[in-house]
Amino acid sequence: MATEAFEEIVSDFDFLEDWEDRYRYVIDYGRRMEPLDDALKVPATKVDGCASQVWLHPQIEERQFRFDGDSDAMIVRGLIAVLRALYNGLPVDEVARVDAQAELARLGLDEHLSAQRSNGVRAMVGRIRGVATEAA
Repeated sequence: MATEAFEEIVSDFDFLEDWEDRYRYVIDYGRRMEPLDDALKVPATKVDGCASQVWLHPQIEERQFRFDGDSDAMIVRGLIAVLRALYNGLPVDEVARVDAQAELARLGLDEHLSAQRSNGVRAMVGRIRGVATEAA
């Protein structure tokens, strides 16, 4: 059920044997993401439950889900970019059916993130699913 963009990340990770290389990949992936406009970094878009500052700005157009996001931490910004690859472009009614934990486990992220980062990812996924469920 993963998007083509997410499958590309999975494929790239298959070639990266060292976790440090994977960690750098996630950070670089986040660096390539357009920054969220400062005007959108408001309490309504802030995600609670993250150790870092995190903002997600979801949009639904023609029943397609997408979101932009940003963080003050480079690794979290990369994780946002990975989640964007997982969810952006899906029909809004399919978003809640994505097993984000299982998909991210394919990358080994579940084993290599600190407890705080894992909680933050769960909070981001919860926000994404909540917005999509309300819109579906």
